[in-house]
Amino acid sequence: MEHSLGVPLRRWSAVAERVPLNLIEVILAQGSTMTTISHDTAHPSTVPIPATDRVFGFTDHAALWFSLGVGLLVMQVGAYLVPALSPPRALLAVLLGSALGAGLLAWVAAIGCRHGLSSSALIGRSLGQGFALLPVGLNVLQLLGWTAFELVVMRDGTTAIVRRLAGLDAAAWLPWAATLVWGGLLLALASGSMIGLVRRFVSRFGLPLVIASLCWLSWQFGARLLEQGVDAWWSRPGDGSMSLLAALDLVIAMPVSWLPLVADYARYGRAAGPALRGTWLGYSVANVWCYALGVLVAGSAPAGADLVATLLLAQGGLLALGLILIDEADNAYGDVHSGAVSISFVTARVSIRSAGMALALLAIACALVLPMHSLEPFLLMLSSVFVPLFGVVISQLAGRAGGLPAERMLRWGPALVWLLGIACFHAGARWWPDWGSALPSLALTLLLGSALRGRT
Repeated sequence: MEHSLGVPLRRWSAVAERVPLNLIEVILAQGSTMTTISHDTAHPSTVPIPATDRVFGFTDHAALWFSLGVGLLVMQVGAYLVPALSPPRALLAVLLGSALGAGLLAWVAAIGCRHGLSSSALIGRSLGQGFALLPVGLNVLQLLGWTAFELVVMRDGTTAIVRRLAGLDAAAWLPWAATLVWGGLLLALASGSMIGLVRRFVSRFGLPLVIASLCWLSWQFGARLLEQGVDAWWSRPGDGSMSLLAALDLVIAMPVSWLPLVADYARYGRAAGPALRGTWLGYSVANVWCYALGVLVAGSAPAGADLVATLLLAQGGLLALGLILIDEADNAYGDVHSGAVSISFVTARVSIRSAGMALALLAIACALVLPMHSLEPFLLMLSSVFVPLFGVVISQLAGRAGGLPAERMLRWGPALVWLLGIACFHAGARWWPDWGSALPSLALTLLLGSALRGRT
C-alpha cells in the first residue's frame, strides 16, 4: 500500500493525467518462532507492549517494510519522473528521496518500539489525549478510503489479467467478482493474527516471490533498454516540467505516507535499533527498486504507454504482475490493521479484531458502489495533515529514553505547531510548488516543536 500522503494536490493532478486512475493506491497504511497473539488478545493502542510479547527482529521489520514498499503506483510515478527530468536527475531524486523518506519512517518506528506504543498513542502523548482524537479520527477515515483504493487496484489488475487470458472483454460481472474475491481475502486476513501474517506469510513466502518478480521484470526491461541503446537514453534531457526538489518531494511522499501506521507494527519489536535499521533498509530498497523499475519501463516503452499493459506484454510479465498483485493484499491489510488500532484508541469497547473486520467490510462496500476515483482529492486532503503531525511527534518524543510526557487532555504548544505545519504544507502547494510541500512543512514542525520542547 503506498499512499499519497505528502504530495501536493496540484502535482497529483498532473500525475493523474499520466497515471491511469485505476492504479491510484495507498501512496497513505504492511522469521522465526511463531506467536499465538491474535486480534482478540492484541494489546490496545494505549497499552505498552510488554517485553515478553515483543517478537519482531531485524529480519521481520525488513521483510514487512520491503513488502509494503512494493507497489504499482511507485513504478508508475517513477515512469512519470523520466519525461520531466533527465534519467540521471530522476535516479538521483529516487536515491535521495528514498533514503530520507525511509529514514523518517524508521525514526518513528524506533520511537514506537522504544516505548511499545502505537502511532495513535504517540500522537496522544504529543498533542494531548483529548485533542489527539481529531487526527486519529481522520486517520481512520483515510485508512478506510485507501483500503477501498487498494481493492480497486487489485480488482482492475486482476480484471486485466483475466481478460488477457480468457478474452472476457464484455463480462460486466468480472470486476464485481474480482472485488469480492480480494475483499474475502482481506476479511480473512483481518480475522487472523497480524504477527502471524508478517512472520509466516510475508517473511517466508511472500517476500521471495515478490523479489523474484522484481528481478525478472528488471532483467526484462533492462535487456530491452540495452538493445535500444543505453547511451542515448541516459543522455536524454528532461522537459523541465518538474524541478529536482519537486521530484524529491514526490519520491519522499511514498515512505512518509506510512508514518501514521509504522509504530503499530514497530511496537512489537524487541529493540529500537533493529526496528530502525530493518524499517529503513527494507523500505528504502523497495522504494528505490520500484521507482527505478518505473524509469526502466518508461525508457524502453513507447511514449504514453500504459504501465500495466506494458508489464503484461513483457515475457513472463503476466505471472510477475500477478505476484505483485498478491503482494498488494498485505498493503490493504496494513491499512485495516492500523485503522483498527486507531479505533481502539478512540474507544476501548471494540476489540482490534472486530474493528478490523468491520473496516474490511466497509472498504469492500465502498469499492463496489462508490466512485472511488472522484473521492481522491478529498483523501489527498486528509493525507496532507500527517506530514506536519509526525514532525511534531518526532520533535516531542525522539530521544526520550527515560519516559514520555505526562498524559494531558490538550498540549497547546504542539497542537498549534501542527496547525502551522498544515498551513505551511498547503501554502507550499500554492506559492512555491517547485520547492515541494512535504519537506518545508516537516522542517517547520521539527524546528518549532524542538524549540518548544527545549523551553518546556
